[in-house]
Amino acid sequence: MEEHFQQNDQQETVDYKVIFFKLLNFWYIFVLTMIVTILIAFFFNKYTRPKYEVETTVLVKDKDDKKLDPQDLIGFGLGNMNQNVQNEIGVLSSYSLIYRTVTKIGFEVSYFSEEGFITSDLFTKAPFIVELDTAVPQPINLRFDITILSKDKYRLEVKDEKITLYNYSQRKPLDKDPIKINYNETLAFGTNVITPYFKFKIVLNSTFDPNKDINRSMYFQFNDYDGLANEFKGFNIERVNKEASILQIKLIGVNVDKITTFLNALTKEYLERALEKKNLVAIRTIAFIDNELKGITDSLTFSEKELQEFRSKNEIMSMDDESKQVFDKMVQLQEEKAKLIVQSKYLVNLKEYVEKNSKLDELIIPSSMGIEDDLLNQLTLDLTKLYTEKKEMTQFSKAKNPSVQSLDIEISSAKTAIFETIKNAIKTNNIALKDLDDRIGLLYSKINQLPETQRVLFGIERKFKLTDAIYTYLLQKRSEAQITQASNLPDNEVLDKARHEDNQSPVYPKTSMNYMIALILGLIIPVIFILGKDFLNDTIMERSDVEKITSLPIIGHIIHSNRESKVVVMDSPKSSISESFRSIRTNLQYLLLGKEKQTILLTSDMVSAGKTFCSINLASIFAMYGKKTLLVGFDLRKPKIHKDFDLSNDVGISSYLINKSNIESIIQKSSLENLDILVSGPVPPNPSELIASDRTGTLFSLLKEMYDFIILDTPPIGLVTDAFLLMKYTDANLILVRQNFTHKKVFASIIRDMEQRKLPNLAILINDVKLTRNSYGYGYGYGYGYGYGYGYGYGYGHGYGHGYGYGYYSEDKKAEKKSVLQRIFGRS
Repeated sequence: MEEHFQQNDQQETVDYKVIFFKLLNFWYIFVLTMIVTILIAFFFNKYTRPKYEVETTVLVKDKDDKKLDPQDLIGFGLGNMNQNVQNEIGVLSSYSLIYRTVTKIGFEVSYFSEEGFITSDLFTKAPFIVELDTAVPQPINLRFDITILSKDKYRLEVKDEKITLYNYSQRKPLDKDPIKINYNETLAFGTNVITPYFKFKIVLNSTFDPNKDINRSMYFQFNDYDGLANEFKGFNIERVNKEASILQIKLIGVNVDKITTFLNALTKEYLERALEKKNLVAIRTIAFIDNELKGITDSLTFSEKELQEFRSKNEIMSMDDESKQVFDKMVQLQEEKAKLIVQSKYLVNLKEYVEKNSKLDELIIPSSMGIEDDLLNQLTLDLTKLYTEKKEMTQFSKAKNPSVQSLDIEISSAKTAIFETIKNAIKTNNIALKDLDDRIGLLYSKINQLPETQRVLFGIERKFKLTDAIYTYLLQKRSEAQITQASNLPDNEVLDKARHEDNQSPVYPKTSMNYMIALILGLIIPVIFILGKDFLNDTIMERSDVEKITSLPIIGHIIHSNRESKVVVMDSPKSSISESFRSIRTNLQYLLLGKEKQTILLTSDMVSAGKTFCSINLASIFAMYGKKTLLVGFDLRKPKIHKDFDLSNDVGISSYLINKSNIESIIQKSSLENLDILVSGPVPPNPSELIASDRTGTLFSLLKEMYDFIILDTPPIGLVTDAFLLMKYTDANLILVRQNFTHKKVFASIIRDMEQRKLPNLAILINDVKLTRNSYGYGYGYGYGYGYGYGYGYGYGHGYGHGYGYGYYSEDKKAEKKSVLQRIFGRS
């Protein structure tokens, strides 16, 4: 039977028409769900703070790097460009750039208004300004409720909150435990608000509107820079397309003016940072020269003064022609020596800097000081570039990252190479200086032949000219560096600044989409609920459920009854349920091939399937057909029929089987013509044994001679064996299945057992079918008819002892009940 069940499941096809009508039966669920989802969407759209999206675009230009990278040949020259774009994305999204930005845009104070459930960020639309004293620690994230009372006064309130003080000068919170404060004062605009915990001043601005802002619910709070950086770091950066180096920066926020201001400030700081980095060489060159000029200026002033005093004292204004020739030659050599002295000082400074410092991205390029050493210049550039790459990489990678470690090795090698090159350059400079000194020494032999006055004047002028040459050379290099700094431009540029329209639509919540989603969910949720409930429902719901389990014929179905009376066919002979029983009566004639006298047994897998209800009405329909009919209550464990007909249960089947009563005394008349009732009688302690006795066979022999139709109401076959014992006396055996009640697996297990026994004339009767106006096929819905109730019984009397009759089993039968249930459910 299980194999048959599985095969039918696999071969089952989806009947969309059945599904449609099944869903249509629950139209009210769809209507209710759609109303609820649309209301949820409405309130969500109404009370959710709208969010807006603003964007700006930045063009990343390729760096002027003329070296050919072998990787470029593989990537068709796009390798460096892609890497450069990714590096710029990393810079733009770096915490340091965001932090730098928020410290310069005046977001230290946030302004809010409250209207109902909606809180709005006022930003520039606040009717007042808080002038914050950043020299004093201020409480961050503390809500200051402000109520404008008039154009002159306002009330400021802080409600029992803990505060953390923040030092804006040092840009860090104070290392103190949070303090709890209360504050409630009425103050005048423009006066300082001073307490031990905060200091600021509130003034009205031009946006103040008395009609709107007086008594309006507003508040403000102070923000720390780290919190602001975290608030604005959620922007998205992506290329406009894969081939382009244009970056699109998008930011979503609740205040469109605020996020526009931030994005424009971010790109501005990004370009300024790049320009500062580009000007770093010129700035440091100027700083080095300015430091050298401090000493040279004093020496030059002293030498100039000394020369003037000597000329005045000795009344000598100039040298003679011979001295002039020697002096001009000396001046030429001194200028050359001045350049070498400056370059030697720079090389010594560079050597010490490389030895003692780790911030090697701040090196002054030798060429800026007139050192035309291509190798040294290239090594300095390479070392600066390597250190910059490492600095950018360590923003996103740890020190143990293989790429960082590889850069460390390259930096170490470059430092060694540049150190050796500097040493060689210093040696070369020293040799050149020695050569100049030698040539100057030869000139001194000619100078010594001059008159004493000329010699002294020559020495003073030589000293002055050397100092002046050094000073002039430094000024020249300083001017060159300043020109370079002034002519530098950022490598990248902003194509489109962030901007917004006056009536810009929010990107969240999406009103139309939310309503569409609400409608879709209003349809999907009921479908999932109905089909999911149906899928998870293990009870029999449709005729096809029975047909999947067994090939036994379905004799008919009984429509759900809402009437209080159980004898429906007697009380309402023209009702649809009465027609259901007439149809079953006809089908039984076909099943039994028109047999004149019939004994029909009704049973079910478990209790509450409606056996008694069906037995009563089936017997009544036969009696109404003019046939002599007997309704037999063979449920000896739980007698019930006598209550429905208001009959006595003092004697009955149990009395006859124990030979205490004869057949004439146990049969009772009903109010319906041709219908007699044989009740169960007192509850015996051994029902199965009584049914299995020979007296049962004698009873059926007598009854079949007396009646045309005998209807047996028996206990559930899944719990006790009584029905099996009676089937040898019957012509047809009807197994009841109750819609939305009978468990598929239990029913399948019992049917498999009955089919294996090869019992004759088995058929299925479906009970409690709830038809609807939109039914398709049988259209089984969800409903309950009159069930089979089992409660407490009672002891039979003196002959059978006391204490029996609670349910179907006595205490000594519990083990038997457990074993039966184990067989049915297959559980231990």
